[in-house]
Amino acid sequence: MTRPGGKWQNWGRSESVRPRRVEFPRTAEAVRRAVMAASAQKIPVKAVGAGHSFTGIAVAPGALLDLTDLTGLVSADVERSRITLRAGTRLHQIPALLAPYGLAMENLGDIDRQSISGAISTGTHGTGARFGGIAAQVVGATLVTASGEMLTVSEAENAELVPAVALGLGALGILVDVTVQCVPAFVLHAVEQPEDLGVVLNDLDARVAETDHFEFYWFPHTDRAMTKTNTRLPESAPRHPLPIVGKWVDDTVVGSGLHQVACSVARAVPATIPPINRLSVKLWGDREFTDASSRVFATSRSVRFREMEYALPVENVRPAFDALRALIDERGWRISFPVEVRFAAADDRWMSTAHGRASAYIAVHRYWREDPTEYFEAVEQIMLGFGGRPHWGKMHTLDASILRDRYPRFDDFVALRDRLDPERLFANPYLRRVLGE
Repeated sequence: MTRPGGKWQNWGRSESVRPRRVEFPRTAEAVRRAVMAASAQKIPVKAVGAGHSFTGIAVAPGALLDLTDLTGLVSADVERSRITLRAGTRLHQIPALLAPYGLAMENLGDIDRQSISGAISTGTHGTGARFGGIAAQVVGATLVTASGEMLTVSEAENAELVPAVALGLGALGILVDVTVQCVPAFVLHAVEQPEDLGVVLNDLDARVAETDHFEFYWFPHTDRAMTKTNTRLPESAPRHPLPIVGKWVDDTVVGSGLHQVACSVARAVPATIPPINRLSVKLWGDREFTDASSRVFATSRSVRFREMEYALPVENVRPAFDALRALIDERGWRISFPVEVRFAAADDRWMSTAHGRASAYIAVHRYWREDPTEYFEAVEQIMLGFGGRPHWGKMHTLDASILRDRYPRFDDFVALRDRLDPERLFANPYLRRVLGE
């Protein structure tokens, strides 16, 4: 977010910058003018959305284009179930825009504060073995390139570039609109409950294959997991949403308030973490409800944290997870945040963590006031050993020399970057690290 005085910092407080100039474009043409002005002044230009990336992918030391005002619906193609959104539209705003057309996004992550352009550009995903990330739902886009050109990619124009632009890392230009393939509106039957971790792991393959959307959280220093099982139902199915008071208690009082207190206590007295985790797994979850898909997918996250997440070939998730558990025991760490495990279908996006392979994701977190370095770097080595690819918006240490071998279309993407941004107008330190100069 951009604060008074021109300082920008991300949600996780892991990145900040004081850009030379901050602009709030309201139209695609305003974005084009800003890009041309930055080019003439020979300063880099970057667009930012909600600042939910933990990496420096959106850091803008030159001209920062805050897309807060570039929001809303551009058009709807009801016949083909497609909508075109302005790039700064936040994910939580989209359900209301889709409702008049009886549509929904096919899949979403568990946070909906991001902008649509930021979510696709970093590879944001949800869970579900038959469903791809948000970028996999993109069928077209318009971006402003370094030359000031409005480049349209779609089935009809520059179709070969859709898999690159849909997950472009902010390296190819500034997105001004995004066209998303939607599906008929649907509801989800959600079952959230604590279970024995061993049972969950032993049944993991079957649960992932047989359930529309399955994920679990493991609380370190316990033998328990919280599972989330979401089953898709037609929009006409009866709904049994969470009671307002019960939802407030679960999400605000327990999920945010008590978790904030627990993190603060754990930071001050690490020895309290194991009993706090055992208590947390008893208090969280254990509920069943049915509601509109967007209300089930997303949850409130008010406790700040830092996160690292790696995508693995799905067959490697169990040995990698077992190695992570052993690592925590061997090092004697006290970890207060749960470990999250999710799943996604293979896709064709050039820089997608799920490119060409069905994937499982293991995410680790630390409270934002704690130094995550030792924990994250040790976990990262495990993930690399099992074929891991790091989430572009979450913390990692890799550079182009390592990433090139993990993405079959890496050199094709860099070549497209050379074509669209030869002078690196859209570069910043993070992109120079992960893509090279």
